[in-house]
Amino acid sequence: MARHNELGKKGEEKAAAYLLDQGYIIVARNYRHLHYEVDIIAWDHDELVMVEVRTRTSEYHEHPRDTISPAKINAIVSAAEAFILEHELDCQTRFDVICWLPSEDEDQWQMEHIVDAFRPSP
Repeated sequence: MARHNELGKKGEEKAAAYLLDQGYIIVARNYRHLHYEVDIIAWDHDELVMVEVRTRTSEYHEHPRDTISPAKINAIVSAAEAFILEHELDCQTRFDVICWLPSEDEDQWQMEHIVDAFRPSP
């Protein structure tokens, strides 16, 4: 597996552990619909949360949150809509982003949880 894929998986594992520590209930990981994907789907009380996890090394110059394009947002929203329809849910939904910046010492990662990071276009 390529280094960036390994780093991404490690970031997703850390994000899931963080969400569980915060009291979220994870219902799906890497949910796929067609070629769209949501990294983590979880309940935060009565709100369904779609979480995009972004992990970057220090060699990248932009913040991970700035790497989410409008096309990526549309893909996440499409997968989220499919999940909601598939499970016949009627609930509030929000889209969060968790960003990870690992340091040289991989035990010391910087994390930023952006709650309600974006909204679907009408």
